[in-house]
Amino acid sequence: MKTLIVGGTGLTGAHAALHLRDAGHEVSIMSRSAPAVDSPVAGFAHIAADYVADEIGVEALGGFDALVFCAGLDIRGVPPGADADALYHEANTIAIPRFFAAAKIAGIRNAVLIGSFYPHIVPEKIDTDTYVRSRYLSREGALALADENFRVCCLDAPFIIGHVPGLAVEHLAVLALFAAGQLEGVPMIAPDGGMNFIASTSMSEAIAGALARGEPGRAYLVGDENLSWKAYLQMFCEAAGNDVDLPVSRDEHPLLPDAILFAGRNATVHYEPEVGELAYSRNRVREAVEAVVEAALGAGRR
Repeated sequence: MKTLIVGGTGLTGAHAALHLRDAGHEVSIMSRSAPAVDSPVAGFAHIAADYVADEIGVEALGGFDALVFCAGLDIRGVPPGADADALYHEANTIAIPRFFAAAKIAGIRNAVLIGSFYPHIVPEKIDTDTYVRSRYLSREGALALADENFRVCCLDAPFIIGHVPGLAVEHLAVLALFAAGQLEGVPMIAPDGGMNFIASTSMSEAIAGALARGEPGRAYLVGDENLSWKAYLQMFCEAAGNDVDLPVSRDEHPLLPDAILFAGRNATVHYEPEVGELAYSRNRVREAVEAVVEAALGAGRR
């Protein structure tokens, strides 16, 4: 199967590219710039394009059997001082359904959109928060195109944790440094509340399952382990060899600020994820955390 992965240089896209290649797919990736020569996906066929700025023509998508869309804009991609609301609308609400429409015209048969779990867990924010609304509308716009000839579904994911050798994921590496006590001025505390987490290994398996067996027009709420923030950060500390019992604080955490927690500070977001026909493995979060810490701190950390 000839498969195109949009956003193939990020954690989710790169991991999926490697996983699908190993499963027999002929994988190409699309991103704004070519991967670095030492990137784990440097050897993949590459299409240089910005799905937001470029109206991708049918000719660029012709010949592919499947699409995995791992792009989309969140707060990490908003430049300081920029109009976030306008950028979310352009990059998510408008550009993602437009891209899927082009994919359908190009004859792509199977498509998977990696979305956000927030429209499921805080549906009231669809009307009040521009980011959550843009994720919801991008999903609904893509799924509205589904039919028997264009089998598109969406995997709405929580926090994704993982490591791909040779790929730097800054926000996860910072948690490893925090766990080792190497961030001066950052207190060794954990926020109150909790979240659902999924390992990138499980996520890639879910993507493969969705391409093979996903129900057209369906938005799956995927995920894996329900953890308190304390338990999650303790995993990092244990992997770093730092025997510390993190106290819980209800104040804003410097590494997990309110701006990225759309369910609210100190909220507990726990649920039973949909696995079913996606058939992905579970209980891989600790393994993923250990890989992140190993890569960030090195084998000699203990």
